Amino acid sequence: MLESLRFNRSPWRARIASVNPLLSYLWYELVYLIGSVGLTVTHSLRIEGASHMPKQGPVLVIANHQSFLDPWLAGIAVRRHLVYLARKTLFRKPLFAALIRSLNAVAIDQEGIGKEGIKAILQQLALGKPVLIFPEGERTGDGRLHALRPGVHLLIKRAAAPIVPVGIAGAFDAWPRTRQLPGTAPLFLPARAGTIAVSVGRPLTSAQFAALPREQAMEALFRELHQVWERADRLRRTDYR
Repeated sequence: MLESLRFNRSPWRARIASVNPLLSYLWYELVYLIGSVGLTVTHSLRIEGASHMPKQGPVLVIANHQSFLDPWLAGIAVRRHLVYLARKTLFRKPLFAALIRSLNAVAIDQEGIGKEGIKAILQQLALGKPVLIFPEGERTGDGRLHALRPGVHLLIKRAAAPIVPVGIAGAFDAWPRTRQLPGTAPLFLPARAGTIAVSVGRPLTSAQFAALPREQAMEALFRELHQVWERADRLRRTDYR
């Protein structure tokens, strides 16, 4: 009889297991749909180049880092379920920790591209997932693109995955690191500082950077990221300037 009960319950376990990934998928889609609509209304969000993102397989997405909005903006722009690296201090509050875990955040000891971060990224890429990193290592303090961390070159040498550069412009004006809450630049009002745009570049092969000496590789990658950042800046509603 016990064997019969085990047999009868097993289909239910299979159904529950199959529902969880579906709910996770729908939750992620809902959060990013809300973000897409909300940021379009509140910050006149514009996006270009979304079709450049490979639709499947591992991808290393690199983006400039302007504000807390950046992970959300990158996820909205590329339209794939990204894996994010987040320092462990962000997981101290249970509710916030549950939220970012539900959106594929992976905890690491330090911010930036350190040894632990590289290991976590490679593990996720090996699973065929797209991973978002901010190669500057931290949010900009002046809105400009800054030098990339040296660990990025080591990561690229080990990651046999296409690299997609993403440029974010206006997020610094909307929510700089010195401000506790974001400002707005509503779509239905004249443009002002805080309008946001995101540009997704064409995929690059990791081999073209891995073969270069570190300094040359970092300069070449910086140029690629700078180009998409400039394109995003030109895309913004900027009639306030």
